[in-house]
Amino acid sequence: MLTIGLVGGMSWESSAEYYRLLNEGAQRRLGGLSSAKIVLSSVEFGELTHLQRKEKWDDVAEILATAADGVEAAGASVLLLCTTAFHMVADQVAAAVDIPMLHLGDVVAEAVKAQDLESVAFLGTAFSMGRPFFTDRIASHGLQVLVPDERHHATFDRIIYEELVHGKVLDTSRRAVVEVINELWDEGAEGVVLGCTELEMLIKQADSDLPVFPVTTLHVEAALDRTLP
Repeated sequence: MLTIGLVGGMSWESSAEYYRLLNEGAQRRLGGLSSAKIVLSSVEFGELTHLQRKEKWDDVAEILATAADGVEAAGASVLLLCTTAFHMVADQVAAAVDIPMLHLGDVVAEAVKAQDLESVAFLGTAFSMGRPFFTDRIASHGLQVLVPDERHHATFDRIIYEELVHGKVLDTSRRAVVEVINELWDEGAEGVVLGCTELEMLIKQADSDLPVFPVTTLHVEAALDRTLP
């Protein structure tokens, strides 16, 4: 069994979900008392969010690259950046280490193509939906990516940052997100990508008639495929 390196803390709720899913997956695959070998470096979310808002991406990249270097030094054989938004600096982080980084956009695209779909809706923070860095990575695999109309972006940020990162899962918010999914279905989406870990707390496959692609679950399964015997 190889060691999985996590750069997390964005948010800690998200990192806790990564940790839980990795260990449940290892036990499911290997049985008995098996668990995943994990090294986690958890950064300070408030600090990174402050730098993000000021567009200080070199500073963000330096913090995450230092964290990535730490998990490599601790024995990790593969690296996961446990966030969608901060994949904005994924190339800089990957360049800072000698171990492979599983880019979340590539993992998602491979899962979508495995179901023979050509277009997906992408849901996430206003930042991730409003910038092309992540949707373009998915689209580079030959897929069409649809995002919600800008009038919905503030609603997603409210749900994610004021509710889900604090562990609040509300039915009213679930209904609001499902309405947006249905709008994108009407626009041609054949599946829906839950583009941040926290949204997986809110939306399940049973909530949508479209195939749902939960990014954290997919990231975890790709890491287990790479590291377990």
